[in-house]
This record gives sequence, structure tokens and C-alpha cells, in this order.
Amino acid sequence: MRHTWRWFGPVDKASVHDAAQAGAHGIVSALHHVPTGDVWPAAEIEKRQQEVRAGGLEWEVVESVPVSESVKTQTGPWREHIANWQETLRRLSAAGIRTVCYNFMPVLDWTRTDLRWTARHGAKAMRFDRIDFAAFDIHLLERPGALEDYDAETRAKAERRFGEMTEERRVALSRNVGAGLPGSADGYSLPQLRDHLKTYAGIDREKLRRHLVDFLTEVTPVAERVGINICAHPDDPPWALLGLPRILSTAEDYAFMLREVDSPANGVTFCTGSLGARAQNDLPAMVRQFAPRIHFVHLRNVRREEDRTPCSFYEDEHLEGDTDMVAVIAELLEEEKRRRAAGRADHQIPMRPDHGQEILDDLARGAQPGYPAIGRLKGLAELRGIERALSHAVMTIPSSRS
Repeated sequence: MRHTWRWFGPVDKASVHDAAQAGAHGIVSALHHVPTGDVWPAAEIEKRQQEVRAGGLEWEVVESVPVSESVKTQTGPWREHIANWQETLRRLSAAGIRTVCYNFMPVLDWTRTDLRWTARHGAKAMRFDRIDFAAFDIHLLERPGALEDYDAETRAKAERRFGEMTEERRVALSRNVGAGLPGSADGYSLPQLRDHLKTYAGIDREKLRRHLVDFLTEVTPVAERVGINICAHPDDPPWALLGLPRILSTAEDYAFMLREVDSPANGVTFCTGSLGARAQNDLPAMVRQFAPRIHFVHLRNVRREEDRTPCSFYEDEHLEGDTDMVAVIAELLEEEKRRRAAGRADHQIPMRPDHGQEILDDLARGAQPGYPAIGRLKGLAELRGIERALSHAVMTIPSSRS
């Protein structure tokens, strides 16, 4: 696999030099300062490339070109935003970039109730607490219809939890849930979040699915022509939130998307952390099912704290948690072998160690939540070790032991 590292630009507390020292082959980045829906200026693309090259690496993957809420709801300037998305693909291709990740989650990107929860050994990790989230939805956001979305036991626990919260915890919970895209300056206050939720009135799961297909029908032919693979990131967490539909949470969801827009350029960002929060998702089987269309991989692990969906979970160490990371990597390496045999130019799949626990000096660095330097270095080293072991010639030699 091609080992990459997410970098948020010059504001990132971990530099490109740090990524190179950690063993990354290339950089994953985006122009977070460009307003969602606008065309990415060619000069800004070139500037980011030069910033990355100054650290000794190349900008290889874009994560993400955001899809506007107008496109998701098909309201306002949504057609203009699609045209701008297409033009951004053309400009990225002209700059030599061949992989573009995006997501189609309504209103909220990844959602956590804790951004720096204390895990074992004092490490800090991101966490989703199901009861805290229900308390936020019912008692802080006061979303109309929220009570009907939870069972009686959850409602009772959420009421008790809310009553026990300090004002400081309530403010922190609102801030954590309302956080925007990683690396962006976006974020929602409670009134702003309520207003955004209203824009999805009348948009159910099937309608949002059709809007995704409409978007892909427009942008995929452009991606094909300019030689870019676009890849959809799964919902995080992979279930409905705040009354909003989620449409990329299961194998069936991805099968629908790939079937409706059946092009090699239309593919998957396979995120083991997002998909792994749903116990019903068999990740090695999903890699086998979608292998030819997996264009980008996020490797991280989560520990589910309950045997249910939705559940509470936290982000565990990369080789711990509930996902069999060895089995997932083995399937990805098999796909790379098939691609090499078929002569595919994209036989090497870009992967990055996604998120990570804050350990050692990370604890005082104040990095973007989920993106510590040392925690990701540790994760990349572990993942690289698994890959190297599975790829070693000794693995294909029959044992002489009786």
C-alpha cells in the first residue's frame, strides 16, 4: 500500500517533515480555507503543493473536496456547486493529483461526544457516548421529534445524565457535537444547527440516496475524463443522527451507490473506523466485495462498548478494538496483487493511519483532535509491520516443520 499522512496545512501542529520521519510516502491534504461550493483556485493548489514539497513529500490525495449542503438537499445554488466541483477536479488533475475523497453526510461530519476522552494508560482518544448524545439531542438541542427517536430506557438514562452534567460539560458537549469538518473553521452553535436541520425537512433516506446518485452522475464522467478516482467516505458513525438520514453505512449502501453509477472512477474510501462502529459490518468481507473500487483506505480501530446499534464506542489503538486489522490488510494486499497482474496503473492503494490516540508529547501539543503526531506514527508503524509480515516471502514458503 502507499502510506500517506493527513496534513492540514501550515497550521497543523505536525509538519510534513514529521510525516516523512514517521515513514509516510505522501501527503493527504485539502484547501480548508476555500469556502464550500467554490472552485479551488489553481494558484492555491500550487501553493499547497509547494508547501508539501518543502517538507520532502508530494501531495497525493485530496481529502476532501467538500460537497455543499445545497448539493445534498438540491436547493439554492446546487447546480453551480456541482459545476464548481467538476472544475476543481479538472484543476486537481492538471496538478497531477489522482485521488479525491469526499463524504455525503448531511450537516454533520464525523460526530463525537468527547474529543479527548481518557483511555487506558492515560492516553486521550475520541469517543461517542450514546447516552450523552441522546442528552444533547433531547435536552440541549431540544430537537422537535427527538423523544420519538429513542427507546424509553435511553430517554430515562439521558434525562439522568443531563441532570448530572455541569454547565461546563454541557457547553463542551455542544461544542464537540457541533464541530465541523476536520481542519475547517466551520462549526455550529445550537441555533445554527437547528436551522441546518430544518433544511432537511422532507428529505428521507431514499431521497438523499437519489441526490447522491444525481451528484455522481454529473461528476463521475468528468473524473473519468481527467483520470481521477473519486471515493466516498462512509458515515461516521454509521447510523442516523438528529433525525437525519445516513446513506453510506453498510455494504448494501455501497453496493447501491456503485451499481447506480457503475464506473471505475466512482469508488470507495474504505474507513475501518467508521464502518467498524457497526457490529453488523463484516469488514474483511466488505473489502473482498468492493476491492476493485476501493481507491483510498483509512485504517483505524474502534472499541464498541455495547452489543447494539447505535452503540457507544471509542477509538482504540490501531491493532486493538473490534476490527481484525490483520484480516483487513491481508484482503487489501490480495487486491493489490490482482491489480498488478491486471496491469492497473492504480495497483498501489493509498492508505493512511487514521486518527490515533494522544500519547507522550502529543498530550501537550494541542493538535487537531484525532490527529496526534506520535499516536499516528505508532499506528503507521504497527500497520506497516503487519503489511511487511504478510508480504514477506516466508509467508508463501511451505513450512518444513512436521
